[in-house]
Amino acid sequence: MTDVTPSVQRPTTMAFFVQSAVAFGVSLLALLVGIARLPVGQWERGYIGLGLVFVVSSAFTLAKCVRDRQEVSEVTNRVDKARIDKLLTEVDPFGQGKA
Repeated sequence: MTDVTPSVQRPTTMAFFVQSAVAFGVSLLALLVGIARLPVGQWERGYIGLGLVFVVSSAFTLAKCVRDRQEVSEVTNRVDKARIDKLLTEVDPFGQGKA
């Protein structure tokens, strides 16, 4: 039997959210400036820019899928724990409920 420990999900603080958003914005801006200043033709710049858009959208999609999978497993664990708790409360191991 596996021991399922309840996970305590702490809310993300506003400071962490802002820091993450600023870091994302700065890195995206730096990469866009780097692409714009590359000594290559427009076709090459466009290709690299489309690659950047694809990588960023794929990263967001992957993060959402990981989060959704984690939430589903947490809900499943909670449902299983509730079923076990219900079964345990219904069972009287000493048979004292009946006279």
